[in-house]
Amino acid sequence: MNAICDELYITTDDGSYKEKGFVTQPLERYLKEKKEVDLVYGIGPIIMMKNVCRITKEYDKPTMVSLNPIMIDGTGMCGGCRVTVDNKIKFCCVDGPDFDGHKVDFEELMKRNSLYRDDEKDSILFSIK
Repeated sequence: MNAICDELYITTDDGSYKEKGFVTQPLERYLKEKKEVDLVYGIGPIIMMKNVCRITKEYDKPTMVSLNPIMIDGTGMCGGCRVTVDNKIKFCCVDGPDFDGHKVDFEELMKRNSLYRDDEKDSILFSIK
């Protein structure tokens, strides 16, 4: 498979680098202007990938996302990286991490990832001390 990227858009929430705002804004402008988009690829925070997929679905553009949930053993045995894709249970460490973004249950994925939020905060605080 060959990939050709016409343009790279960089956004920051505060505008400290390149365009101020979310990546969904230039994505939507680009999709409105260009009809020849074969594939959109989303990598980043879950909420960002969810919103990228919402937009690309409106424009009927295939979208792959690279998920990065907690992965513990790399075999799927622990279930930490479980995600529902096309109403089927998948494990990011063995079945992914790349999936058709229009088939990912982002609501469930966000809930599962939030289970570890307090542990992540504790881990960061511990590493600073």
